[in-house]
Amino acid sequence: MTERSASDAPAPARRSIGPGRRTRIRPALRLLAGSIAWSLAIVASCAASLLARAWQNADAQAAVILLFWFGALLAYAPAVLLADRFGGHRAETRFAAAMVLLAGATIGITAFLFGLWYRLYYAHWHEPALTIGWIFQFIFTVAAACYHFLVLGLRMYLPVGLPALLAFSLVLARTRR
Repeated sequence: MTERSASDAPAPARRSIGPGRRTRIRPALRLLAGSIAWSLAIVASCAASLLARAWQNADAQAAVILLFWFGALLAYAPAVLLADRFGGHRAETRFAAAMVLLAGATIGITAFLFGLWYRLYYAHWHEPALTIGWIFQFIFTVAAACYHFLVLGLRMYLPVGLPALLAFSLVLARTRR
């Protein structure tokens, strides 16, 4: 009987990612990278707007920038997926779909997050949770906050956000998923 050495042992089986998994991972990584890039562009726009207006103190600026960052981060993937779904085959249609959906989702989700933040501020004056009065207070407080965001918050997108929207829409129109 002979003794086996460690070099004679069979190599452990290597797990490789098959072609099916690669085709699912790449679009997800592109969506993640796009979400991060889009949210950074929106943060740059918000920060430039706040700095240009010398707006309040640093803590308040950080809170607003964080709100805009999170809204843009959450809005990118659904907007791109919907733009891919409804964009059609022509580049012009894909550009328009990407532009409308990316702008709408970013503004809508950020406004809703602002509404929830607003609701948290007024929560201790509202009725107990899940009562009829609380439901009305919740709905109308969030709706009023969304309106306030549309009136006061949209200007935060203008210095950098509009050119970034055009650039991202152009890139999304050129890439076919």
